[in-house]
Amino acid sequence: MQIAKQLKDKNIAEYLIYMWQIEDLIRANNCDIDQLERNIISAYQVSDEERSTLRQWYADLVNMMREEGVQEKGHLQINRNVIINLTELHNTLLNSPQFPFYNGAYFKALPFIVELRAKGEKKEEPELETCFEALYGVMLLRLQKKTVSTGTAKAIESITNLLSMLANYYDKDKKGELKLD
Repeated sequence: MQIAKQLKDKNIAEYLIYMWQIEDLIRANNCDIDQLERNIISAYQVSDEERSTLRQWYADLVNMMREEGVQEKGHLQINRNVIINLTELHNTLLNSPQFPFYNGAYFKALPFIVELRAKGEKKEEPELETCFEALYGVMLLRLQKKTVSTGTAKAIESITNLLSMLANYYDKDKKGELKLD
């Protein structure tokens, strides 16, 4: 829970990837808070009070996943809202002549985004969700110690650059430091 809060304050892109991991952890534990307690929460070296808070955080997420029908796949509305907010900022940045470097990063990543969308099932999802899914997929491959092809690594580099810039602009916008005209 503390990690999520810190990431949300520091880097919205890392926060979203982290929250997708949490969703998958919850699924891997059958959306069962007692199983999460045994397999995840008990591993934290924290006080009883912090453990209780952490358990409640996981329990709340489990309840949200059940209520929103995303126990098996999909993302919580709180995480979809991040994509929505980032997409709005992304479109604003693309439509402004003030951010040529962002536009350049986008057009460098665009061929990879188009290719990923053509291969994927969800052609109607926002482009940024496709980008995050690519990053998340590669992260899972690396955790499984599987090889990432040179082509995929090149695509991920461009996508990471784009999302890194977007996360930086998001942070500036949140602090009131981004001048959008």
